[in-house]
Amino acid sequence: MKNQSKNNSRSSSHKLNVNQLQGVIVKALSGYYYVRAKDASVLTETVQCRARGVFKNKGISPLVGDNVMYSLTENGEGTVEEILPRSSELIRPPVANIDLAILVFSVTEPALNLQLLDKFLVHIEHAGIPAVLCLSKQDLENDGMETEEAQTAAASVNRIYRALGYEVFGTSSRLGEGIKPFQERLKGHLAVFAGQSGVGKSSLLNAIVPGLTLETNEISNRLGRGKHTTRHVELIEIGGGLVADTPGFSQLDFQELGIEDLGYCFVEMRALSPDCKFRGCTHVHEPGCAVLAALARGEIDQSRHDHYLLFLAELKEKKRRY
Repeated sequence: MKNQSKNNSRSSSHKLNVNQLQGVIVKALSGYYYVRAKDASVLTETVQCRARGVFKNKGISPLVGDNVMYSLTENGEGTVEEILPRSSELIRPPVANIDLAILVFSVTEPALNLQLLDKFLVHIEHAGIPAVLCLSKQDLENDGMETEEAQTAAASVNRIYRALGYEVFGTSSRLGEGIKPFQERLKGHLAVFAGQSGVGKSSLLNAIVPGLTLETNEISNRLGRGKHTTRHVELIEIGGGLVADTPGFSQLDFQELGIEDLGYCFVEMRALSPDCKFRGCTHVHEPGCAVLAALARGEIDQSRHDHYLLFLAELKEKKRRY
C-alpha cells in the first residue's frame, strides 16, 4: 500500500463541456469502469464506461473511489473524461479517496501474523490514512474450547496496538457478535478492507450488509491460507458509508517506501524520534537514541522493534539489488 498523492491527482486536461456529469467509480473490471452518478440513490445505478485514451498515454489509471467527470455515449455507455483531485491514493489495493483503513486479521485459521500486521500498518501509516484493526473469526473453536494460541494472539493485539492508539474490534461473522458497533464505526466513511487472504473479509461484509452474498471460501488445510475470493475492487454500500472490498494478500512488498520513511510509519518511533541525539537516527545502534532507550525501559514492545529491524533489512536489500 502506498499513497502517491494526498492532495492532487493527475487528471486529464480535457476541457469540460455541459454534457459531462460527475460521478464516482464504484467498480473496475476488465478495462471497464462502472460509474455511479453523484446524485444516484443506490450503487446499482451505474454506467459502464471506458476511459479516454489520454489517460493511458499519460500513464494514468482511473481507480475505484475516484470522483470523475464522464459523458454518455449513444449506446447507453459512457466515457470517463476527467479524474478529479484525490485526497488519497493506494497502489495496492488500487483505490482512491479512502479515509479509513480496516485491517482484518483472524485470531486463527490463518494464524494471526503480527509481522504481517505491522507491514500492513507501515503501508497505511505511509499513506496517511487512519487505521482500525478488526480481529475476525473469534467464534472458531477447537474441541469446544478456543485454542490457547488464538486467545494469546487476541490478547497480544489488544495489549500492543490499543496502547499505540489503534482501535481494535473483535467480530464473529457466524454468530453476529461485534457486528453492530463495527458497522457504526464505518458510517460516514469511504473505507478499505484489507488483510491476509482467508481472514474472513467477505464473510464480515456479508454479516454487515443484509442480503449481500459475496463469495467466500474455506481455508486450505494443506497451505494454511485462504483462496482469493475477491478478485477485483468494488465499493459496497453499508448504510451511511461505503466500503471497498479488495483482494486479500498473503504478503506485501515495500514498493516506493524509502528507508528514511520507515521509522515514521511506526507511530511510537515517530513520536520519540525528535528526542534522538542524532538527526536521521535509524533507531538501531546510535548513542542517545530515544527509541532504543524507550525499548530498554519496556515502553516499546519488543516485537514491534524486531519487525522494524526486519523491514529495514528488507529495504536495504532491495536498494542493493536495484
